[in-house]
Amino acid sequence: MEGDKIADFLADQRDQAPAEAQAFFLSFEDFWERKLWHQLTNSLIDFFSRPESAPQRLPLFKSFILSFADRINQLKFVSLGLMASTQCADDNERFAFLTSLANKVNKPDSQDAYVYALADVASVKLRLKDFEGARKDLDTSEKILERFDSVETVVHASFYKVNAAYYQAKQEFAAYYKNALLYLACINIEDLTEEERVTRAYDLSVAALVSDSIYNFGELLLHPILDSLTETPHAWLRDLLFAFNRGDLTAYDVLAGNITKNQLLEQHRIFLYQKISLSALTETVFRRPPHDRTMTFAAISAETKVKPDEIEHLVMKALSLGLLKGSIDQVAQIARINWVQPKVLDMKQIDGMRRRLKEWDAGVNQLGHWIEGVGKDVWAA
Repeated sequence: MEGDKIADFLADQRDQAPAEAQAFFLSFEDFWERKLWHQLTNSLIDFFSRPESAPQRLPLFKSFILSFADRINQLKFVSLGLMASTQCADDNERFAFLTSLANKVNKPDSQDAYVYALADVASVKLRLKDFEGARKDLDTSEKILERFDSVETVVHASFYKVNAAYYQAKQEFAAYYKNALLYLACINIEDLTEEERVTRAYDLSVAALVSDSIYNFGELLLHPILDSLTETPHAWLRDLLFAFNRGDLTAYDVLAGNITKNQLLEQHRIFLYQKISLSALTETVFRRPPHDRTMTFAAISAETKVKPDEIEHLVMKALSLGLLKGSIDQVAQIARINWVQPKVLDMKQIDGMRRRLKEWDAGVNQLGHWIEGVGKDVWAA
């Protein structure tokens, strides 16, 4: 578009804009005429970030921004494109728009911007149920990111967000859990709406519970995102996570009635009981001092409230999953445990550890007094 045509275009767009936004168009023309690309880019981002800019984003991008796209920061160029894409009529139009955007920045010196755009292309493919295409784009993005020593956080956040969405759609819960937490690590959760925070906390909680490879979800328990559930109808899910963490079968029985509220949890009801039984077993072992971790099956049953005929299988499962290390004497029905997987502790568990440390300290003092008493002559010599 020639200079006079751009001036006419901006004037026309200014007339269409709300009164409070018309000053932006004067600055656009001023910065463009003086070739102040950095200031122009920032002014455009400021305008695009305002809700009232929505109807004008696509026209501005196609008829104005593309004319100087190669002269501005490519990450910011993609950011403007992504904001403009929200005004596409449907996902098919959005897919074409974003594909063109990604191709435009697919250059050796702007691969970070390419990943930023490609992640949104993959997101649209997910909504269009093209899972194979989405996976291909995400794998391409991951390979590019692995080559960078450092990259803007927004690029990683975009990749992890879409990667998490892919694994959630495929019901690969452990992979979803990992990528969703990585996404949260790349953003300020205060930038999410309250609804987004609740949804993310809910989905993460369900994934942690139904995954057959996640038995220690302390990272989620410590994350502020989980507090988003506190004042909602989903508060029971947060309580359930903490019950699992401390192996509290009594609390589980109280909360189990809520499981029917979620289809995935209901489908995994039997597995959930097995999982909390394992947690009860590891908690039972953890509460004991290291020198007192040889336990009979009967003692384990009494402490965990798991049926006696299920104890051997339970201990074998814990050993195979790496939650415990030790051995089983099947004849004597004894489990000898010498290691238990560390996990995040709540205040009750910390208090239990404090009591054990006090008992250990008292035992050391008692041993010291005994040695002093029986070895007086030695010490004197």
